[in-house]
Amino acid sequence: MIKTFKAAILEKINEPLAVSDVTTTELQIGQVFVKILVSGLCGAQLQEIRGEKGNAKFTPHLLGHEGCGIVQKIGPGVTRVNPGDKVILHWRKGDGIEAPFPTYIYNQKSMTSGKVTTLSEFTIASENRLTPVPHDTPDELCALLGCGLSTALGVINNDAKIKFGETVLIIGCGGVGINLIQGARLAGAGDIYAVDITEEKRALVKEFNANYYNIAGEDRILLETIKNIDCVIDTTGIMDLVSTVLPNLSDRGRIIIVSQPKTDSSITFTQPGKFFLGEGQTISSTQGGKINPSTDFLRFIKLYQKGLLKLDNLITHTINLDEINIAIDLLKAGKAGRILVKMQ
Repeated sequence: MIKTFKAAILEKINEPLAVSDVTTTELQIGQVFVKILVSGLCGAQLQEIRGEKGNAKFTPHLLGHEGCGIVQKIGPGVTRVNPGDKVILHWRKGDGIEAPFPTYIYNQKSMTSGKVTTLSEFTIASENRLTPVPHDTPDELCALLGCGLSTALGVINNDAKIKFGETVLIIGCGGVGINLIQGARLAGAGDIYAVDITEEKRALVKEFNANYYNIAGEDRILLETIKNIDCVIDTTGIMDLVSTVLPNLSDRGRIIIVSQPKTDSSITFTQPGKFFLGEGQTISSTQGGKINPSTDFLRFIKLYQKGLLKLDNLITHTINLDEINIAIDLLKAGKAGRILVKMQ
């Protein structure tokens, strides 16, 4: 199935994305051709645009790693999905074949891209980056489960292991951060604090029943007054902020780094002896909350069906693919929760 379609393309590092035609090649073993209905936009795309994800040598290429789509055709060896299936597209490996990197034709040249990409009208994805779901599952929920929502729930469930009444501090209130608030509340956390750098986030955080500090202003001082924090979860990669709250951890406090810090950043330990008090403090990173898409997504869908997960307030902007650079600018400015990109 050879098809030409519109896609957002990173042609050069630190430049706006191009929205242009690309053409598929024949499917290889384990590859699946999918029509994209909607895609989420993640902070990881900003890192890709800056060349911070090991991708600088591989431009041009397609982008996006959380989406919802309908399977159009399957390649040799594929058994987990069939044409017509509704699927979540995700970057975490699930069950199925780990297929080769797909090849497209762009500007009459061959272009290799990622094993899952979602910011395009169609895509070629590896079988193990697709999870079939019931057709009545909302498109928006599917897209968010591809990364932002599932990562947050996985971090709370598998990494943070929040206990009833614990104090939680979340750094960064984008799509993952807001979902971390949701997850912490579901887990029975007591006081939940969230920090970011714009006033636009205050009302959004309040909707999810957390205390908000705008640390671009006078609230930065208040951040240092939060004591006995049991769990800090950072989604920004800004290690200066992590260093600021380190002294305020409880004796069982843990810090979990979700976002990839810049290579030249560092954490400053002002009271390293505290790491040996009580049950011991910890700093750790996470890979997508350690979720297993093949088993966890259906559990998360049940939470939504029971009214325990909010989507309406979480999605702050919905745009068309042609407006992708407007969305990128909103994301850079920290003025969005989760942005969804509709393809059709």
